[in-house]
Amino acid sequence: MATWEDVRRIALGLPETDEVLRWGDPAWRVRKKAFVWDRPLRRSDLAALGDAAPGGPILGAYVPDVGAKEALIADDPEIYFTTPHFDGFPAVLVRLERIGTDELEELVTEAWFVRAPKRLAAKFSK
Repeated sequence: MATWEDVRRIALGLPETDEVLRWGDPAWRVRKKAFVWDRPLRRSDLAALGDAAPGGPILGAYVPDVGAKEALIADDPEIYFTTPHFDGFPAVLVRLERIGTDELEELVTEAWFVRAPKRLAAKFSK
C-alpha cells in the first residue's frame, strides 16, 4: 500500500529532517541521525529467512526499544519482521507494500522521536 514517495513525504515533513544516500540507498535523518531507511535484504538475510524472505521494498525503522520491536512483529508479522543482523537492536524491518499510509506515518514519526534530540522532540510535540 505504501510507497517510497509516502516515506519521503512523511519523513521530510518532520522538523530538521534531510534525505541522504547511505550505501546507495535513501535514508532519512534528523540532525544527521538516521531514523528510517531503505534496507534491501542482503545475502545473509536471505539465507537466514529462507522461504520466509519477503520480496519487494523493505523499510528499516528505529523503535524505542527491543520490546517495542518484538510487539510490532508479534502483532503483525505480515508487515513487520527482523533478521539476525538486527538481533538486540531497536529497529524493525517493514514490508513497505503491506503497511497502510496511516500506520506508516505513525511508525516514521515514532522513529523520528526516537532519534531526535530531546529539546527538538519536546518542541515538536507541543
